[in-house]
Amino acid sequence: MRTEISHGPAYAQATIHLDAGESIRAEAGAMVAMTPSVEIQTSTKGGIMKGLRRSLGGESFFMNSFTATQPDSVVRLAPPLPGDIVTWPLHNDVVYLQSGSYLASPASIDVDSKWGGARTFFSSEGLVMLKCSGTGDLVVSSYGAIEAIDLDPGEEYIVDTGHMVGWQEGVTYDVHKVGNWKSTMLSGEGLVVRLTGPGRIYTQTRSPEAFLGWIIPKIPRSSS
Repeated sequence: MRTEISHGPAYAQATIHLDAGESIRAEAGAMVAMTPSVEIQTSTKGGIMKGLRRSLGGESFFMNSFTATQPDSVVRLAPPLPGDIVTWPLHNDVVYLQSGSYLASPASIDVDSKWGGARTFFSSEGLVMLKCSGTGDLVVSSYGAIEAIDLDPGEEYIVDTGHMVGWQEGVTYDVHKVGNWKSTMLSGEGLVVRLTGPGRIYTQTRSPEAFLGWIIPKIPRSSS
């Protein structure tokens, strides 16, 4: 399997090259195009409970599997929001992704969910984070451009919750107010996550929540 990323960072697309018998799992609705030699199957991938936990994390209840029946097969994937795509190589590793950041992965990577408790609840990102573990290239998308930041042991970094994409296991995190409650409510910054290394984190240059907060008031409302 080989992943080629094009058209980034604004409108990135992942082109997955598969040999005969190889397969890739992707978020429902992510497929842009594919060669006729690719077969597609839809399932919950792990049963109803696993699909339900993924849906609580903001992902689709179902996942699609694309399997090549011939050499040189191709699947093209893209996220719903304009932005960038990166491959995150895992070597028997675990990473956690915020909702909407998962795009695709090989069958050697297990995609499940992890209860985040009050910390993710207060970050308005949902109660569940996706847990991706195994070996292979995890395909991750962002809203806007994506940036990797490698933290040394004990090094801290603060990120607005809406700009968080994911982090490696080993990075600890806590959600805090940006200042006092007045600053949190009126500054437009909301809540932030304080991450402590060692490990890699990914951030995105745009926030879906900020975009919705900008566009919803501008939508015309019908008069009654």
